[in-house]
Amino acid sequence: MAITSLAIAQEIASPDSVQQDKQKQTVLDDVVVTGTMKEVSKINSPVLVEVYTPAFFKKNPTPNIFEAMQNINGVRPQINCNVCNTGDIHINGLEGPYTMVLIDGMPIVSSLSTVYGLSGIPNSIVERIELVKGPASSLYGSEAVGGLINIITKAPGNKIQASADLMATSWQEYNIDLGLSIPLGKKWSIMTGVNYFNYQQPEDKNKDNFTDVTLQNRISVFQKWNYKRKESRVASIAGRYLYEDRWGGEMNWTPQFRGGDSIYGESIYTKRWELIGKYQLPVKEKLMLSFSYNNHDQNSVYGTTRYMALQNIAFGQLTWDKLVGKHDLLLGTALRYTYYDDNTAATIKAQKSMLPGIFLQDEYTFNNKHKLLMGFRYDHHNIHGNIYTPRLAYKWAVSPEHIIRINAGTGFRVVNIFTEEHAALTGARSLSILNDLKPERSYNINLNYNRRIFSEQGHFYSFDITGFYTYFTNRIVPDYETDPNKIIYDNLDGYAESKGISLNMDMNWTSGWKFMGGATLMSNTVTTANMTRQQILTEKFTATWAISYLIKPARLSIDYTGNVYSPMRLPLLGPNDPRSAYSTWWSLQNIQLTYKHNKHMEIYAGIKNLLDWTPNRNNPFIIARSHDPFDKKVEYGSNGQVMTTTENPYGLTFDPTYVYGPNQGRRLFVGLRLQLGA
Repeated sequence: MAITSLAIAQEIASPDSVQQDKQKQTVLDDVVVTGTMKEVSKINSPVLVEVYTPAFFKKNPTPNIFEAMQNINGVRPQINCNVCNTGDIHINGLEGPYTMVLIDGMPIVSSLSTVYGLSGIPNSIVERIELVKGPASSLYGSEAVGGLINIITKAPGNKIQASADLMATSWQEYNIDLGLSIPLGKKWSIMTGVNYFNYQQPEDKNKDNFTDVTLQNRISVFQKWNYKRKESRVASIAGRYLYEDRWGGEMNWTPQFRGGDSIYGESIYTKRWELIGKYQLPVKEKLMLSFSYNNHDQNSVYGTTRYMALQNIAFGQLTWDKLVGKHDLLLGTALRYTYYDDNTAATIKAQKSMLPGIFLQDEYTFNNKHKLLMGFRYDHHNIHGNIYTPRLAYKWAVSPEHIIRINAGTGFRVVNIFTEEHAALTGARSLSILNDLKPERSYNINLNYNRRIFSEQGHFYSFDITGFYTYFTNRIVPDYETDPNKIIYDNLDGYAESKGISLNMDMNWTSGWKFMGGATLMSNTVTTANMTRQQILTEKFTATWAISYLIKPARLSIDYTGNVYSPMRLPLLGPNDPRSAYSTWWSLQNIQLTYKHNKHMEIYAGIKNLLDWTPNRNNPFIIARSHDPFDKKVEYGSNGQVMTTTENPYGLTFDPTYVYGPNQGRRLFVGLRLQLGA
């Protein structure tokens, strides 16, 4: 008997049994694909997969998915530059390059595009977001070291549907998100999503003559085509185009100063297009061909430093899904081709790499209570040679309400400094790569306990407790401290560790109250020469929450969301740098009111950053020497080190990399959602 049916059958009848059964069915039947690369109910997956729907992100509406991730426990959008505000996604304290971002299971947003591309995914196309914490290289290959974020897009419907989400803030930010689904005859259906974001009003609340937030003009268009085939075989193709013009810098900067040394600015033009598709072969066996291709063209200027980069990634994968008795097998082969070229001195000629791989996964079901997953992947890199990544997962359903999961695996990552480390391009620090960089390797294990409670009154409670541990070899950690004038890159002569424990809670009451929250206690350390230190820009504790209340007679809902972070070590320019070596405890909190006029229209309004927190609190400045961004008044000694002078008493150079949170303070927002044809 299926777990869902067994669980429902065991319930005691009550006046709320119908509502209760519906809620239980929803919870137990959530479908996930990321953990095993095949559709499986969340409750049956041996791999822990967290699922977030658009309803969750509407509690704190944002113009892009990058910002939306701030309310997920253990996930932090990291701002990497005070000037251009580019960033990445940290999972359990691990930097963005350790996170693989997928669209419909395809590695679309990675490497160069991780820094800029994540901001341009239209929210209107998102069906759900699946999150896996920990290495998953045995299925997904390079970059899936710290975790996976898989953005599952909506399928075009069989009737005309349209949606619009319009939002504006008191900082004069404007966001438009449009969606349209149209059936074309009996076989074809098409879905289109468009996102447009515009912010053109410079603000300098911290009085350093630099923009607090980058000015942006961004448009992203996504289109997905589905074709109905016999026996429900899959056939879909989708494409996305992104264009973004962003700049930050001195308040009087204009495009005519781009690349000059009189007024400092960081200006980035990004053009990007993507193609993804799936086609199930017309044979008896379940053979799925998946492919993706993306082209990323970036024209960037950081002061007088020009960074022109072009990256093309082609990816193809063929999988065979076969059920043999109690063995659910998945056999696959993949090929990834990467072309990368830029104008930096480190790239003498265009880099071309082939990364073929094969993988095998066996999910063995002993009975309704016990399930074992074993996986192995082999990749061959044309520079680094053979790479092996095994995987093991075990699920024990003690009862339908008590589940224990153990996952262990390895990961690897082939590094490209310029596509991942924005600090290598901005500011006055020079870049130093000491040796040929070897692929990073990781070894991970985590233990998860899930408890679900369905009360007779119709309430629902869910608790997830996870302990995790990852050990890294060949770790590449940028060294800001050996020489304040340099950022030094090399494989770590030692090891790194990421470990901790996290708790997620989900509570729903029939009275209209809902609570989602979580907390993570973690340690991310680097050990060299028998010395262990906390890694820069990693917190030891983080927590998130979303408290909601629905006032049914008034059709009004209230959402209070927020997060809190413990102090993290920050990159200083030397012993005389007067900025704090550690951040303070900090929190971003928001409140929102939503009025649902009917099923077609919602009006929402609220306040973001209620506490008006910005990172310049308790600091004399954030950007070092913002008055002299080209270091024209900096004097150097015979040893090449910066000298302290009357004009430069701290011996600093221009540095915008001292950043860990957004500079944007309190602001109001208002929005309108329209839904037609639903």
